[in-house]
Amino acid sequence: MVTVTDNHIAEQSINTMRMLTIDSVEKAQHGHPGMPMGAAPMAYALWKNFLNVNPTNPNWFDRDRFVLSAGHGSNLLYNLLHLSGFDVSIDDLKNSRQWGSKAPGHPEYGDTPGVEATTGPLGQGIGITVGMAIAERYLAETYNREGYPIVDHYTYTICGDGDLMEGVSYEAASLAGHLGLGRLIVLYDSNDISLDGELSLSYSEDTQKRFESMNWHYILVEDGNNYQEVTRAIEEARQEQDRPTLIEVKTTIGFGSPTLQGTHKAHSNPLGREEIERTRKELNWTYTEDFYVPEKVYEDFQTIRQNGIKQEEEWNQLFEEYEKTYPKEAAELKRLIAGENPDDWEEQLPSFEPGKSLATRESASQMLNALADVFPELIGGAADLNSSTKAILNEYGNYHKTNYGGRNVLFGVREFAMGTIANGMALHYLKPFVSTFFVFSDYLRPAMRLAALMKLPVTYVYTHDSVAVGADGPTHQPVEHLASFRAMPGISVIRPADANETKEAWKIAVSQSEKPTVLVLGRQGVETLAETSKYAEEGVIKGAYIVSPAKEEPTGILIATGSEVTLAMDVQKKLEEDAIYVNVVSMPSWDLFEQQSLAYQASVLPNNLPNRLSLEMGAKQGWREYVGAKGLVMGIDQFGVSAPGEEIIQKYGFDVDHIVKEYKQHFNN
Repeated sequence: MVTVTDNHIAEQSINTMRMLTIDSVEKAQHGHPGMPMGAAPMAYALWKNFLNVNPTNPNWFDRDRFVLSAGHGSNLLYNLLHLSGFDVSIDDLKNSRQWGSKAPGHPEYGDTPGVEATTGPLGQGIGITVGMAIAERYLAETYNREGYPIVDHYTYTICGDGDLMEGVSYEAASLAGHLGLGRLIVLYDSNDISLDGELSLSYSEDTQKRFESMNWHYILVEDGNNYQEVTRAIEEARQEQDRPTLIEVKTTIGFGSPTLQGTHKAHSNPLGREEIERTRKELNWTYTEDFYVPEKVYEDFQTIRQNGIKQEEEWNQLFEEYEKTYPKEAAELKRLIAGENPDDWEEQLPSFEPGKSLATRESASQMLNALADVFPELIGGAADLNSSTKAILNEYGNYHKTNYGGRNVLFGVREFAMGTIANGMALHYLKPFVSTFFVFSDYLRPAMRLAALMKLPVTYVYTHDSVAVGADGPTHQPVEHLASFRAMPGISVIRPADANETKEAWKIAVSQSEKPTVLVLGRQGVETLAETSKYAEEGVIKGAYIVSPAKEEPTGILIATGSEVTLAMDVQKKLEEDAIYVNVVSMPSWDLFEQQSLAYQASVLPNNLPNRLSLEMGAKQGWREYVGAKGLVMGIDQFGVSAPGEEIIQKYGFDVDHIVKEYKQHFNN
């Protein structure tokens, strides 16, 4: 798509992008002008000469993906979107960072047409693009046929020094190089300045050697203002199909500002009216009106829109022919694009025999493999722990550079990158799952937060869910994790009691279209309950339900999650010996329960039963809302110890006799 642009017009377009940034930041009195001013030429070269996008249809399937990993430079992206003809108006630019504007402080997926991912926390954009590149190659391997390159596009990102200093970028880049993702191209805005000062204060590594050691192709552009040199570098990167490419572009932060350019003062402060006037002169910008776009600049950017429309029309024609020749594959791909579940997908799911002891990680594995047979978009893996978490697709091979059709992604011990990569895959029509021990979810938390912000249907398969982990000790025993994830908006947390509840939890996860799901699973065996065979299908999706009604008129309630549900039922039987009758409520998901009507909530936790005891081997925080002021919360507000799991459980008070005693004393029975 390389086009020959008059140098004067190109310079004017680039300076327009700079001035729009300056004006937006000045009007908002907030923002980051330095990066967009320095990186404008490289962004122009990419968008003008290579990026296949259709501003009239931002969601065209086979578009190139562009992610601004250095999200603080968001004005750069908004300017590109506006000038290229996306639904981002000049008024949006004028109201940057204001309520209701399509130009928020950092790019937000779903709020701004053309924004492919929410970025801001540095480094995550690189991981997201690795996930997109993985998805592109998987879909190409799965659906392309000879003569029909239905999936055929590139993934680009612009990152900065801060992105590369974040550890997640190294994790993600390491895996990308290992997988040989040749259609991933990273443009590195290398301006040698960080927020606190010169980059040399905190960073001195050899970027070229670092990336070449990870099997990346490296290109240096010494003059970042030479958009033609950048163009040649991108063209070279596109020819390299066996390795991802890092293009280091040497730029000047705040370029054009005579006083501030090349210094950390240009990073995140408005220039001020006097410096803006000096910058106009420095850039030979003769227009005095703020937010002014010369008509020739709009005309220059029209080629992006025209090319995108043409590319999509050609793709649509190709897909029509593909659909005639390969109707099954075409129908399946259209379903993926629409985000719909297959027809009759529940028919092949396993059933579980009551009375059989089975760890929820085992029943989850059986469900995962059954779902994989009907969901080709279900792809993922574990952080070097699939033998422990059982999150592996037994019949679908490993994803690697000689088999992009494999569905087990071996992430290695790269938990944070795994989370960001999953986000990229979910943004690219897949239903990714990722897995590790629950305690290591701390490493994924920032990526999970972005998944919740973007409303992505990522499934997190977390096992070894409590102090029952045992001898590995407190470093591997989660305590505060359930409470912390329950506090995160926009995410569903499910801790199933047995195989039947696990089945329903997985059904919920694969049916989500706008929310991540956390499955919290155990290592220890738990009995598959006859009661859940009756009630789980309708109960789990509601978050809580009466799994074992009292034999006579109840005077109290035992509320439990996970393996503690079986314990609660044993306590129920013991209390019956003293004519104390209680309902047992399984409450696998607080957030799902909160979505139910008040009438349903009251039917499970009626107001006339204030004698409530909760059982969960985790932090007590939050349980008071469900047990009430008079209730008793039995949890764990301290770290675990290294000892056999059963001994720890008993020492921490999670045995029948101790709970019965506590119940009687607290409620004066």
